[in-house]
Amino acid sequence: MNEIIGIIIAAVLCWFNFVLIDTWMGLPEKPGVKGAGVIGRDVKKRGGDLSGGFFQGNIVCSPDASAGTLLSAIACYLIGIPAGGFVAALLVFIGNRLCADPGYAGTTGAITIMIIIALASFIGIPPEQFIVGMLLAIVTIQGLDHPRASKLLGKIAKKMGRYTNLT
Repeated sequence: MNEIIGIIIAAVLCWFNFVLIDTWMGLPEKPGVKGAGVIGRDVKKRGGDLSGGFFQGNIVCSPDASAGTLLSAIACYLIGIPAGGFVAALLVFIGNRLCADPGYAGTTGAITIMIIIALASFIGIPPEQFIVGMLLAIVTIQGLDHPRASKLLGKIAKKMGRYTNLT
């Protein structure tokens, strides 16, 4: 498969993997750690959505599905499939406990992307394209435009019933 096409497909798969898992696990509802609340409220002050801001803050402050997805892609490249995915899931699980994060989004993201990488390998998308794809996925949420990205995340949170009731 062409590298550019593989990276684009990997980026889309990574984006949906981490955004849907993090939303399903409740990242937009409330800040899991103190820094996430500060980031969420700052994004709202700049014209963004509070739920989307909490989502963005949570993925910055603790290893959630974005970190799990990236680490699993790297570990699958370095160690292989499935061993790399399981090592990444264990490391993310330990990271969550160190951050006093009560959730399992990062661990879930590491395991689900390991399965996605294994399946995608059958159509010619190797783990290294998922590393690049995940970096692109993170940039769309954290690196381009926080207020607009937070509004998209807020809409997804509303559709999934995970919108915040905090003000």
